[in-house]
Amino acid sequence: MKDVGGQAVIEGVMMRAGNVWTVAVRNPEKEIVIKKEGVRALPKPLKLPLLRGVVALVQSLSIGIRALLYSAEASGHEEEKPSSLSLFFTVFVAFVIGIALFLLFPLYATKLLGILFNSINESSLMFNLVDGIIRVLVFLIYILSINMSKDIKRVFEYHGAEHKTVHAYEAGEKLTPGNVEKYSVLHPRCGTSFLLIVMMLSILVFSMIPKDWHFTEKFLARLVLIPFIAGLSYEFIKFSSKRMKNPFIRFAAAPGLWLQKLTTGEPSHDQIEVAVRALEEVLETGEKEINVVG
Repeated sequence: MKDVGGQAVIEGVMMRAGNVWTVAVRNPEKEIVIKKEGVRALPKPLKLPLLRGVVALVQSLSIGIRALLYSAEASGHEEEKPSSLSLFFTVFVAFVIGIALFLLFPLYATKLLGILFNSINESSLMFNLVDGIIRVLVFLIYILSINMSKDIKRVFEYHGAEHKTVHAYEAGEKLTPGNVEKYSVLHPRCGTSFLLIVMMLSILVFSMIPKDWHFTEKFLARLVLIPFIAGLSYEFIKFSSKRMKNPFIRFAAAPGLWLQKLTTGEPSHDQIEVAVRALEEVLETGEKEINVVG
């Protein structure tokens, strides 16, 4: 059985198995259209623990952007394909906003709270605990705010369809919408859980930064440590997803599953059909049969 994973896109689902990914989208004519690509195999040094998590994250972002752009065009949400320059600018702005929201703002807010409450500055662990709590709160507010959009809610329903389909495949079920429907929309190997684990581990890792460092030094140190934290989080997800029967692992993974209740929705039969088609296509396609990029 192959390791599979995916991502919800606009009116569709992207699935990946090994070095092949497929995105299935329901177009305005209600037909399911398919796009397939291969990913160049990584050399062995990049498959080492910790490092492979960083590489996987970069690859996932690249594939996710391409799948999202295709889904926007195929579903009729985007009439013209954006230029490479506009795409680069959009990704860059999103990256800067993300850094500002989830690194700079929590750090600065904690610094201000430290002026009001001296106990926050008494230890690096306490400082970073407050910093981490603020970061999680910002993330929750962000998720709740985008949940107000009808378009995002549909994407979250496709996210649920993706999880149900992967569950059915991992259980050895025949991939039919009827079989898939009974499974949970929550899955331990999910990007939402990954992000929460990143934020939780950052509390411990950032605590190694000396508390007497200047604000700018603390901020830059956090930027440098992001790849290391991402690598650790990837290893935890990979380890825990195969050991969910262990009570300690279930307890550690529970917050990520709870958070998924905000980023998944119960999908319709039609949405499950799209997810099933995406997974079927990626499982049936050999890497030598399609164009390999990246």
